[in-house]
Amino acid sequence: MNPEKVVFGFFIVLSLTLNFGFFVGEMDNPAHHHVYELFAVVVVNLIATVLKFGDRTQMGAVLLATSLVAVLQLLAAVLVWAWAEHIAGTGLTPVATASIVSLSGGAMLANVISVVLLVIETVMLRR
Repeated sequence: MNPEKVVFGFFIVLSLTLNFGFFVGEMDNPAHHHVYELFAVVVVNLIATVLKFGDRTQMGAVLLATSLVAVLQLLAAVLVWAWAEHIAGTGLTPVATASIVSLSGGAMLANVISVVLLVIETVMLRR
């Protein structure tokens, strides 16, 4: 067993499951989407992205691309949240919450692609 692959797989799957936990709930209800959960999703996705650097294979490049897409979507969600709460002063309206959750959904789709690619890569490994 390769410990690096275990850690890599752990963070990829953890980023997907945390993102799913944030995404689930009524799309426009701020009570169903907690800021600390979004923070955890961003941190774990950033860790997963850093772990993907250095892999010089084609699969590694695609995994890095999906991870960068997820991070970009999540950072956009954080910016919308910060704008609604601190700059606009309107708080989390249903419209702002729906935008945040939609961006998180895009990141979740990128995370699903990462997990599917990881499973495909694992299945294709020969001993």
